[in-house]
Amino acid sequence: MYDIRNIDALTVGDRVSVSKTITEADGAMYIAATGDFGPVHVDEGYASTTRFGERLAPGILVAGICTSVLTAELVGTVGVSIRDSFWFTGAVRYGDTITFDIWISSKDEENRTVDWQASARNEEGVEVLKADATLKFPRKRVTQ
Repeated sequence: MYDIRNIDALTVGDRVSVSKTITEADGAMYIAATGDFGPVHVDEGYASTTRFGERLAPGILVAGICTSVLTAELVGTVGVSIRDSFWFTGAVRYGDTITFDIWISSKDEENRTVDWQASARNEEGVEVLKADATLKFPRKRVTQ
């Protein structure tokens, strides 16, 4: 699952697609860990008065799942994040199944960086998250 992959093991165009249902438990653990008690996430009465009409999962929770899929399924644990940009393009409700499509968009071996991008869509095909980010890899090859 969490492999050690060095930059030389990665190729532009490598990609992965993983689906996950966002649960109430996911939200509760994230909110408890971060203190993100925004009423649109925790207060059904308040959330029902917003344009969404119901509570939403925190966007950063969804972004975190995206980076977890990146690490677990595509690039391994060696690279560290040095730049992350996320665009929250749609609402994620508890119970939504989100499909994360993540790919390597460029690679710079001299600077030991890999750029990756992602698009996450709900079960209706509506994009809810876009990402563009950079990982930096160590000078020396890491082995297990």
